[in-house]
Amino acid sequence: MIFVKSNDDDFDSKFEELLTRGKMDIAHVSGIVNGIIEDIKTDKNLALKSHITKFDNWTPKSDADLKITTVSMQKAYENIDKKLKDSLHLAYDRIKVYHEKQKPKSWFDTEENGTILGQKVTAVDSAGLYIPGGKAAYPSSLLMNVIPAQVAGVQNIIICTPTPDNEPNELLLAACHLCGVSEVYKVGGASAIAALAYGTETIPKVDVITGPGNIFVATAKKMVFGEVNIDMIAGPSEIGILADDSANANHLAIDLLSQAEHDEMASSILITPSQKLADAVKIELQNWLVKLPRQEIARKSIEERGAIIVTENMDEAISLMNQIAPEHLEVATMSPFELLPYIKHAGAIFLGHNTPEAIGDYVAGPNHTLPTGGTAKFYSPLGVENFMKKSSIISFSKNAINEIGEACALIAKTEGLTAHEQSVRVRLK
Repeated sequence: MIFVKSNDDDFDSKFEELLTRGKMDIAHVSGIVNGIIEDIKTDKNLALKSHITKFDNWTPKSDADLKITTVSMQKAYENIDKKLKDSLHLAYDRIKVYHEKQKPKSWFDTEENGTILGQKVTAVDSAGLYIPGGKAAYPSSLLMNVIPAQVAGVQNIIICTPTPDNEPNELLLAACHLCGVSEVYKVGGASAIAALAYGTETIPKVDVITGPGNIFVATAKKMVFGEVNIDMIAGPSEIGILADDSANANHLAIDLLSQAEHDEMASSILITPSQKLADAVKIELQNWLVKLPRQEIARKSIEERGAIIVTENMDEAISLMNQIAPEHLEVATMSPFELLPYIKHAGAIFLGHNTPEAIGDYVAGPNHTLPTGGTAKFYSPLGVENFMKKSSIISFSKNAINEIGEACALIAKTEGLTAHEQSVRVRLK
């Protein structure tokens, strides 16, 4: 991993490498993904079944085989351990309460001359949610995508998830039952995104697509944007940690690895003004690595994309972290809330020594679908607004248009749009 000081001669070049951590070689897979999308647009279910045979190692015998039954979801829910079931309910309740507070409201404002202006907020009719199911299945991602859509008021929620060897993840099915969803399809990758964007004989076309995925999923989402709306182009997972001498090196090491175990492409970055802490974390990383079942993945991630940076002071550490704009940011300092005003860019911010990033992945409440690769500078976490749209409301009285219509007509005339001008003038005194 990169282990540097901010005053090293080669620091700038090494830091520049970190800033490109989330760059995906979309150009390399664009041709493949475009071919998949065109197949789905042309041959629909026939192409879907062909792609499942090729990529997921099983062949649907009929269109009905593409869909997971609600009976199997209910059975999976009934069969899971009570403690795990209670944990899922706890997560569901906390996520729902948090997202209910996000819901935007319609509003109206009346002026003295009779003008009424406002905003009408409406849920989209349908949403397609992509839930990964390749290297691992993530029921937590299902909760994080379904719940804000439900809170927004989306009537038609369509879920696609890959099922290698035609073996759906039982916990994922249980989470589907808990959420009360009924349309879940055994389709993954770019094929699923294309099916949701354009529709097939079985999978309906949707208005918005959300959810994380690999480079093929991300590329497909980018390509279909405009045909449908999307949440974001998410890349490999990442964590940034700001820490001072009050932090526990053992805790920080396992926090860094909590992202590294996701994917070889994940990045884990610690920035601290404490050389002592940096040295201790480096040792603890090795101690933890040998204990992890996903050691091979985590080790490759840490070695190739991990970094520990020692700065002159905390101000410099914050400045560097703002440039990185991490997906997850832990602030493990003596007074984390004092630093919060200076943190400008991060998908989610975890404050204090007892707030590991992992708590946000499951039960804290805020959404864990977050911007990656520095896009936290302009993207926000997935939320209720991703499933809603706004319409402007405008109503003028006779007095109102007489009062300001002349100004409108003059601007229209200046722009050379005569019909615009006259459509106002015919209504004036």
